[in-house]
Amino acid sequence: MSSIEPSRGLSTAHTQRIREDRREEDLDRVIEETPIALVYNGVPFAVMMATPCDLQDFALGFALAEGIVESPSEFEWVDVLRSDRGVTLQGLIPAARFKALQTRRRSLAGRSGCGLCGVEALEDAVRPLPRVQSATRISPDAIAAGVRALARGQSLNSVTGGAHAAAFIASGEPAIVREDVGRHNALDKVIGALASTRQSRDALFAHTSTGFAAITSRASWEMLHKAAHAGIAVVTAISAPTSLAIEAADAAGITLVAFARDESMNVYTHTERVT
Repeated sequence: MSSIEPSRGLSTAHTQRIREDRREEDLDRVIEETPIALVYNGVPFAVMMATPCDLQDFALGFALAEGIVESPSEFEWVDVLRSDRGVTLQGLIPAARFKALQTRRRSLAGRSGCGLCGVEALEDAVRPLPRVQSATRISPDAIAAGVRALARGQSLNSVTGGAHAAAFIASGEPAIVREDVGRHNALDKVIGALASTRQSRDALFAHTSTGFAAITSRASWEMLHKAAHAGIAVVTAISAPTSLAIEAADAAGITLVAFARDESMNVYTHTERVT
């Protein structure tokens, strides 16, 4: 039996490998998935199933992408608490934001593959999105290069085969890549990483409007919702879009690219940005 050292975002599991007529006991590396509670001003808001790495990025990115706060400066990181039952991320938000949050309280019980679990009313499921303003232009070659950078940054997936990833690519800068068992969580982490060095909303949007997000998953409404709240003008998916994602991208002023593989891709909305 081989020895495997546990690593960040990874766990080990005993497995019995079967190859043709041979069976052997072994250890396998698998991606971690654990309940992560998001707590604001001491009050629990959501529990997401996620990979417990890049936690500060996740906490800040989730708050921004869900519209809980409007700018990074409105979120104050407090602490991370770990227990046998999971992880709790604690943050502080302004009183006015907290009051608004209580008004639209969702009490998410979020599975790793679901960004809307726990929503109780149809009007809460598809909320209006902010309009993204950007005059950026991105070439198909730059999109293809960004998708390759996304693939190179997937260290957890290369070991486990079980991670989604998201990246933000801007000309002349290294790609920011984050991984998670949940596709929504991976994008939250990227948004949090971008916001961690840009405290104002204007500074964040000035940067995110000039590059593009690349995701390993399909493009769903929830992914476009998060991108809009972060001011991301172009979203590129290696898989398919949904009908609601296309509608959301069109309404929010976002260029939606899907089936981005090698040098081919489909551009569904605001096609003038891909030149």
